[in-house]
Amino acid sequence: MDERKQTPIRVLVVDDEPEIRDSYRQILQESEASLEMTGFHELRSRLFKKNPMEALRSHAASRTTSFEPVFCDQAQAAVTAVTEALARNQPFAVVFLDMRMPPGRDGVWAATQIRELDPAIEIVICTAYSDADPSEIGGLVPPEDKLSYLQKPFHPHEVRQMTIALASKWRAERRIVKLAYFDTLTGLPNRAQSHNRLVGALQAAKENTRTLAVLYLDLDNFKRVNDTLGHAAGDELLCVVAERLRTSVRYGNESDVHSAPGSARPGDIARLGGDEFLVLLPNLRTTVDAGAVAERLILALREPIQLASNSLVVTPSVGIAIYPQDGADAETLLRNADLAMYFAKRRSPGTWAYFDVSMNATALQRFTIEEQLRGALERNEFSLQYQPQFDVRTGGVSGVEALLRWTNAQLGAVNPTEFIPVAEETGLILAIGKWVLRSACRQAQAWRAEGLPVGRMAVNVSGRQFALAEFPQEVRGILEETGLDPAMLELEITESVVMADEAWAEKAINQLKALGISLAIDDFGTGYSSFGRLRHFAVDRLKIDRSFVTSITECSDDRAIAAAIIAMSRSLRINVTAEGVENFPQLAFLQEQDCQDAQGFLLSHPLHPDAARELLRRVNEVGDASRTQRLKAITG
Repeated sequence: MDERKQTPIRVLVVDDEPEIRDSYRQILQESEASLEMTGFHELRSRLFKKNPMEALRSHAASRTTSFEPVFCDQAQAAVTAVTEALARNQPFAVVFLDMRMPPGRDGVWAATQIRELDPAIEIVICTAYSDADPSEIGGLVPPEDKLSYLQKPFHPHEVRQMTIALASKWRAERRIVKLAYFDTLTGLPNRAQSHNRLVGALQAAKENTRTLAVLYLDLDNFKRVNDTLGHAAGDELLCVVAERLRTSVRYGNESDVHSAPGSARPGDIARLGGDEFLVLLPNLRTTVDAGAVAERLILALREPIQLASNSLVVTPSVGIAIYPQDGADAETLLRNADLAMYFAKRRSPGTWAYFDVSMNATALQRFTIEEQLRGALERNEFSLQYQPQFDVRTGGVSGVEALLRWTNAQLGAVNPTEFIPVAEETGLILAIGKWVLRSACRQAQAWRAEGLPVGRMAVNVSGRQFALAEFPQEVRGILEETGLDPAMLELEITESVVMADEAWAEKAINQLKALGISLAIDDFGTGYSSFGRLRHFAVDRLKIDRSFVTSITECSDDRAIAAAIIAMSRSLRINVTAEGVENFPQLAFLQEQDCQDAQGFLLSHPLHPDAARELLRRVNEVGDASRTQRLKAITG
């Protein structure tokens, strides 16, 4: 439907003479306008023998044209009226400005001020004097195509038709701008418009020595909504998020954000694309206020959202960059706010973080790792080391754990804690994890062929691998390819991965167990699982996280937790391996508690394949020695 038929044309009339303002008022009264337009359409119909039905439709359309005039008697009052209209998001389409309004400022001054406030408004300079130079005024109030002139005395038709024509032009331009600079889904400014707004806000902040903040928001796990509920639900979710952001910024503690109540502008919030949003805080009192706003936005978005029959809880991660300390230009501030958001998400999704200069170095390292990680498999840069797992009760080697290592020509030896999270995030872990599993199975089969007592081969499984529906079949294929007895393979899955989707975890574990392999829960004690919930999973082993083992000789709480895990596991007939054993008191405690297995630097560091082979050879030679003799012989 045509916009003219829905909303009245907002017109500002500025003239110091009451009689002239009354003339405008009579011209722009809706009833008078409708009568005049009706007469005009009837006359045109008679002159051009227009179809009666078409004339009737034109007549109906003309009666819907209405005006909403506002009147001022001085230039300064006009500037104030435009400012207030913009703050309410009810801009004027056309302003009629008298050229001379003694004793105050003239119309040219008002036009200059109004144009700075609202570049889109159509300005009409009204004058009864012939000395007005349009070219000179056009130079002061550009652009010339949005500046018109009206000679006094004017005819009512002239004012009315000029208003309708200029308003039509104004509305058409607004529609074009909306398509170019506003997101069609949420109605928020898009990336291009938000950049323009940020550039303007930075200029104002520099001129007035003000502090400014950029908040970069990203929804956590938004892809899961699209994948499980469909893109239509994802779009609906984005619209709800956009409205909550509008409401939170508009009705929050305005002293956090704006210099005056009610001054929230549409450009203060933007959708950058996908599930990323920007909030601009152009006039902060202190940098602490930006954190308060971020907290308020997170709380607003955390409220449950009802989509059809599904109730969702969405959390955003927020990064904050402050002008001037975090950047003096739009690009730098946006980049640094994005970096801060990334660090907040990595640290704990659903939180916020201020940008810190150290993030740049960390981010550069992270991007370099990602770049070099791509193609690392093809360049044969990965290798496996094997850390023995010892039977605490007998002193023998019960198995080995395969540990991934990466050595790159540019980065050197990269710590697994640095590159494995990057591989997880980028999806590269899928191919890398498959290579690890195949290589470990081949090595175990080779040692077995030599008659070495390898026991079991433990291999870590990433969350991305475990989530694949085809993962059990992938394991089956590798076992068949390498010829390894399934009973020799133990897959280690972290507690957090199992708890993330318990229904799928139970199904996947049962499928893997059907292959004849064993399953271990890694890092047990750090997540949210319990022994009651563990009964639903057919796991064979719990690995007590090293954080408990490290402090069992100093912290009574950790000692009690470790003892409880061992005792409860024994009652459920689940084996236990303690990680991170680094001294004899820790080993003695585990022996006292009748823990089955242990691994750690006290017993053996991770070994290259040849060194691990040599250790297994020594195990064969020890024979039936005592536990102490066996441990001494094996560990050297």
